[in-house]
Amino acid sequence: MNFIHMADMHFDTPFTFLGSRENLGDLRRLEQRDAFKKAIEYIKEKNIEYLFISGDLYDQKYVKETTIAFINNLFYEIPKTKIFISPGNHDPFIKNSYYNEYNWSENVYIFNNEIGIYEFENVDIYGFGFNDFYCNNFKPENIKIKNKNKINILVLHGDLDASKNSDVLYNPITNSELSSLGFDYIAMGHIHKRQTINGNIVYPGSTISLGFDELGEHGMLEVNLEKNDLMINFIKLDNREFEEYNLDISEISTEEELIEKINNINLNKNNFYKIILVGIRNFELNIKKIIKIIRNKNILKIKNNTKTGYNLEELSKHSNLKGIFVKEMLELLEKEPEKAEIIQNAIEIGLNNM
Repeated sequence: MNFIHMADMHFDTPFTFLGSRENLGDLRRLEQRDAFKKAIEYIKEKNIEYLFISGDLYDQKYVKETTIAFINNLFYEIPKTKIFISPGNHDPFIKNSYYNEYNWSENVYIFNNEIGIYEFENVDIYGFGFNDFYCNNFKPENIKIKNKNKINILVLHGDLDASKNSDVLYNPITNSELSSLGFDYIAMGHIHKRQTINGNIVYPGSTISLGFDELGEHGMLEVNLEKNDLMINFIKLDNREFEEYNLDISEISTEEELIEKINNINLNKNNFYKIILVGIRNFELNIKKIIKIIRNKNILKIKNNTKTGYNLEELSKHSNLKGIFVKEMLELLEKEPEKAEIIQNAIEIGLNNM
């Protein structure tokens, strides 16, 4: 059988970290729609019979009804495709959710917090959904595969191998618990990084990148599955990537020179960047000012990972505020050498703000 597996679209998420650039949040939400349209067009062109969406399709707290209508109208375009949704922690199946109240296309099947099963000629599809923003009531021991001769698929949103003692529970379940159930494919959601565990427990990653903790390509998976034969193909949907760029500033002497250096970096104009400054710094830095005046507006963040080139012994001899501060901190360092890293960081922060 052939199917598409996707997860963690997060329609209408606010993208608050993009607030430093005007209208970028709106742009990214439009890009969510473009990516989803591409997915539906692909399904239509390839006549794919099944679509599994493993949770967090939208953000319950922010999603607009017009967005739900947009999603559902696209589902209408693929009437021969059976669509299975396992609600997650951002789009739980709660009383006032669109999953519960909206009139979805007839080809849409939505799981709730009771383990469900849909039986077809050659495949049985099982699933479970969140009924709140947190979940720890999934009982894998309650799942019994009815017909092991058929292909059996589980659609689930959850945090694999997370601690069940955590204050925040997102359906914690262990690798061994899932593997022991005997499914041919387990379509997971929640972890935004694409990964395959034990050969058939699969996270497709977020459909589009939601930030700098989600670097690289994002999209969906096309899966060809037969008994004891699994092939997974990644389909890129997000036209934009978040990237990090390390810039060594050891040979740079002034803030103006740094700005010029950043302006001359050859970057992909379609992507968003975090510039990470490394090396030895020999001048004062004002990150907020630099981010405002650099020319490349696709640079959204600058992170300072440099070490200062200050001569602390020399500074401690001065009678000004910096000198007095450094002298006292060096005396503290002598008394408590086990706290060296903390004290050195405190010196760094103190000097940067004087």
